[in-house]
Amino acid sequence: MIAGFSITSLLLILLAGIGAGFVGYAVGASSLVSYPALLAFGIPPVLANASNTVGVVGTGIGGVMGARKELKGQAVRSITYVVIGAFGGVAGAFLLLKLDPSVFEFAAPVLILLSSLIIAINPRGRMQAKQAAADATAQLKHIEATEATEATEAAKRATTPTAPHRPPEQLVQPMSQDSWWVWLGVAAVAIYSGYFGAGAGTLALAVLDAAKIGPFHKINALKTLIGTGANISASVVFIIQGAVDWLAAIMLCIGCFIGGYIAPSITRKIPANIMRAAAVIAGIILTIDLGLKTY
Repeated sequence: MIAGFSITSLLLILLAGIGAGFVGYAVGASSLVSYPALLAFGIPPVLANASNTVGVVGTGIGGVMGARKELKGQAVRSITYVVIGAFGGVAGAFLLLKLDPSVFEFAAPVLILLSSLIIAINPRGRMQAKQAAADATAQLKHIEATEATEATEAAKRATTPTAPHRPPEQLVQPMSQDSWWVWLGVAAVAIYSGYFGAGAGTLALAVLDAAKIGPFHKINALKTLIGTGANISASVVFIIQGAVDWLAAIMLCIGCFIGGYIAPSITRKIPANIMRAAAVIAGIILTIDLGLKTY
């Protein structure tokens, strides 16, 4: 036994951390795996929540290191999201320690379900699909109106990425084009992440996706930055307050780092629609799980 844990228990927490890290980066639901795992080992809810926050820091660090390709060229936005997350995490941590947690626990299932529905509806994706269909139709008419040789050349040009209009799914819009409510949404997610955390990634995905920030795989990496900043700052508060089960948190953090690090290289090979569906399913499952515990 080590600090009340058997070697087997510590290994199981490590494995739970690996699963939580992967799930957390992929669909934004680390706590779907990690929080119940800590509760299963007899850690009291508030202590488990704080220890879980410390543990899932590994998801963010590992995920950011593994998602350098998705985050390339987004240094300013990345730093901004981490800073917002850090301030929000401190605010959320103090809310957890000072206020009745039932307030956010009651609202959490509703917020997560709403986020899942927004991701599922995907209005941005629908508009892009319509535009792509219109472009294809116009291109076909143009080819049919030209001579055979010109049609061949036009078809070659259409399949070569030399035109100035690149597909929207390859771009991330400048921060200057972000709507004002995006920043409120990011700040709210950061506070929620520091306070309760469960489903914070799903909420962040919904905000960034609804704001048309960029393609799914890139906003998936960006949402990790918000949670990372929030979890690090909230962890500092919890540590200062002595509200952390250190051994469980350390094992969970190591596992989350491993899971978060390997996730980007795997998820970037998965079509965005499948990733989107996985995020929706995870959000619904988390909503049901939290709802059954709360209502």
